Amino acid sequence: MINTAHLNQYLNKYKNITTTKRDIVQALEQYRALNFRQDPYIFNDGTRKELVNLKGTVPVVYKKNTYHIPICIWIMDTHPHNAPICYVTPTADMQIKVSMFVDGNGKVYLPYLHDWLPNGSDLLGLIQVMIVTFGEHPPVYSKPKEATPYPTQSFMPQPGPINPNFMQFPASSGYPPYPSAGSNFGSGFPPYPQSNNPYPPTVGFNPMPPSNNAFNSPTQNTASASGTGTITEEHIKASLISAVEDKMRRRIQEKVNQYQAEIQTLKRTKQELQEGENKLAEIMRKLEHDESELKRNIQLLQDKDVELTKSLEQLEQNDEIDVDEAVTTTAPLYKQLINAYAEEASIEDAIYYLGEALRKGVIDLEVFLKQVRQLARKQFMNRALMQKCRQKAGLAG
Repeated sequence: MINTAHLNQYLNKYKNITTTKRDIVQALEQYRALNFRQDPYIFNDGTRKELVNLKGTVPVVYKKNTYHIPICIWIMDTHPHNAPICYVTPTADMQIKVSMFVDGNGKVYLPYLHDWLPNGSDLLGLIQVMIVTFGEHPPVYSKPKEATPYPTQSFMPQPGPINPNFMQFPASSGYPPYPSAGSNFGSGFPPYPQSNNPYPPTVGFNPMPPSNNAFNSPTQNTASASGTGTITEEHIKASLISAVEDKMRRRIQEKVNQYQAEIQTLKRTKQELQEGENKLAEIMRKLEHDESELKRNIQLLQDKDVELTKSLEQLEQNDEIDVDEAVTTTAPLYKQLINAYAEEASIEDAIYYLGEALRKGVIDLEVFLKQVRQLARKQFMNRALMQKCRQKAGLAG
């Protein structure tokens, strides 16, 4: 079970928390033998940072046998813009086997790291490439036991007999040159200081693992050379051909595995692009619907504008307007209601102006009271008529 609370706490200073957390969770869900933790990391320039790292073992299949290789992946606080820093971390009974992918300090060099892409590379793909590469080139082997004069069994099975005097590593592996321990991975990305190796090299380290080499054992060669006691040119030629064929097969398989890992990454990218395409198509459909609705409303407003313009022109041409004909009703009851309302409103205005006339002294109090009494009586009758009409019409009181 992944402790997301601790992971969120460790990632609080990372620049891309969501992406980094997603990559870590995907890797840990796939490889249960890995655990995350936060440790101090010291770079070559003396800079010290608290970085999250994935530490544990990954399963590697070599010659139909599964081995658990200890690794440590340091995740930069600028992930995924800068590639992680990877190490093989041998136990006390293991020793590093130097190759073009692992140096004497255990640091891992891979084309996947060299060509790291912020939007196309992730921790899960990195671990898968490491597993495939270590399956072809085991990074560690078990240390020889001093109590026995015979070579010990390697931690991982070793290649067949190859004479180091005849077979050398090619100068070019088909990949871009690997950077030095202090250089930066990921061409075109912001520079990031590389690390001082936290795992010091083993004293007295021998880069070549012990193996039963036919060229280094004259006694065994004598027994295998048809009992002549000498190594003929045919034996050397056959051994070289076999070694070259084996090396070519490994190189071809390495290329195939690398391309398969890249294909898996491309498939994931394709799936994400397809999902994005579907979302964009849905947005486009919604926008087209809104556009058609907007056009319909615009056309409706234009029609109403033309209608209002015609009505205004007709009103301007008519000098006299019959007020009584301006308002029409659908039933006599409504007409009676309108007439009562208009008369009641006029009476209210008349009472107001009578009060103004009294205030200004135009009429005396006796005349004012007489007229107000008559108007108030009419106003009351109109209001009662209005109330009765509204009840008959079923309108609110």
